Amino acid sequence: MSFEASDFPAGATFFHEKRLHQRGIHRIAGIDEVGRGPLAGPVVAAAVILPMEIRLPGLKDSKKLTARQREDLCSLIEAEAQDVAIGFVDAHEIDRINILQATFKAMLKAVEGLRILPQYLLIDGPYKLPMPIGQTGITRGDQVCSSIAAASIVAKVHRDRMMAQYDEMYPAYGFAKNKGYGTAAHCIALEKWGPCPVHRKSFRPVANHKARESSYYGKQAE
Repeated sequence: MSFEASDFPAGATFFHEKRLHQRGIHRIAGIDEVGRGPLAGPVVAAAVILPMEIRLPGLKDSKKLTARQREDLCSLIEAEAQDVAIGFVDAHEIDRINILQATFKAMLKAVEGLRILPQYLLIDGPYKLPMPIGQTGITRGDQVCSSIAAASIVAKVHRDRMMAQYDEMYPAYGFAKNKGYGTAAHCIALEKWGPCPVHRKSFRPVANHKARESSYYGKQAE
């Protein structure tokens, strides 16, 4: 079953969770992922189980927050949530199974990483995971559902941290700034140096250069 954002009253961020609570379902995990579009780095998913009484000022889609706001909210979510787990799939696996299947795999890893077994999943997007757990996909769920919005923030913060680490390993590409997305500067670096080990070689802008995989590997860009 899938819902559109317009199906929910404006501002009712716990709307769906409350409906599930009325049915006696209390362990509800919000699921979201980040990193489907970049040319490099992993796809990262988070699963978050929030208590209904939690207060998360400014909670919204991670893309509408500053990096500092995301970091602050991520710390609060990880401290106050009933459970939080991360799942990720690296660039090599993305190339092997494709980005959509890698997204589902990252989501599955996140759910399986929870210490608390959820009774229900609220998933960002019109998706359903192959798990024997009740679930609902909500299109643009990170904009209307608190549990999914929290998961989007946690996933985004953890992926950004990973890209900052990759930036230290492969500084020519500007991963700390572009997070692996195909910015103009990133594409220029790709043209100059070729792909590094964390580039997704099945993605067209990278595939054009994969025959000359970079020997740069962390040297200072000229």
